[in-house]
Amino acid sequence: MTEPHVTQTPPPSSAAPEPPKKDYGRAGRNLPAAIGSAVVILAAVALSLMFVKTAFMLIVVAAVIAAVWELHRGLMAKNMDVPEQPLMIGGSLMVLVAYFLGSDALVTATAVTALVIMLWVLRRGVDGYVRTSAASVLTLFYLPFLGSFVALLLGEGGGWTAGGLDDDGVRGIIVWVLVTIMSDIGGYIAGVLFGRHPMAPVISPKKSWEGFAGSVVFTVATGVGLVVWLLDGDWWVGVALGVVACVMAVLGDLVESVMKRDLGIKDMSQIVPGHGGLMDRLDSLLATVAPVWLILHYAVF
Repeated sequence: MTEPHVTQTPPPSSAAPEPPKKDYGRAGRNLPAAIGSAVVILAAVALSLMFVKTAFMLIVVAAVIAAVWELHRGLMAKNMDVPEQPLMIGGSLMVLVAYFLGSDALVTATAVTALVIMLWVLRRGVDGYVRTSAASVLTLFYLPFLGSFVALLLGEGGGWTAGGLDDDGVRGIIVWVLVTIMSDIGGYIAGVLFGRHPMAPVISPKKSWEGFAGSVVFTVATGVGLVVWLLDGDWWVGVALGVVACVMAVLGDLVESVMKRDLGIKDMSQIVPGHGGLMDRLDSLLATVAPVWLILHYAVF
């Protein structure tokens, strides 16, 4: 005997409807919050550089700690639980060692910190040791190590308290920040106006070769102007600085884009109102600081 067919009505969903996403128009972000955050950060950086250099190092240390927290949060999307506190403490010490003792001491501090972190991970057992250690060392080199070159660049002026434009380190920081910013601005303007040929469509669909050409023009012009007028260096140093900074800024942005795609996240966090994650804003700066320091250290200072 065939049982009668009974149609069952599914129970009503108890989940609350998601609130509608706020529309920020063509800007794609909360512009008042973004502008406010940028003004506060730039004001803090400018005041510290002009009056007390060591205060700027505290900002760098805070940025390293926040970036480690962000990357730890992102890596957890793939169940890579890097040791957050040792990375923050060791990374902070690396920055301070670079500022007060120089590049040789930074190499030693980096090696010791890496070994300590690998031993720390060993406490968790054998399973997943290689995976977690590799992610931890990647975090160490990508954030505190590269961030320590900011300290090396600022330390070029000698002295650890007074700031101002008479200090070589302060001027070096200004050059590094401006050439990196101009790379982004030049790429954006040229990409919007002339962008036709994607550079890396799978990784970053909005980047184009025309935008890259715009980045080169803007960074070279900025590099020449700043090296000649602000640092009293040779014009060819400015050209080299601009080209290298442009290439590294683009690569830094692409590397962070690849990391986010692999981790399956859009932004590292929402720690900076209107901007997303801190690393989403620092990716190019982290990539350019080491070569900028290298060029200025050996060709200008």
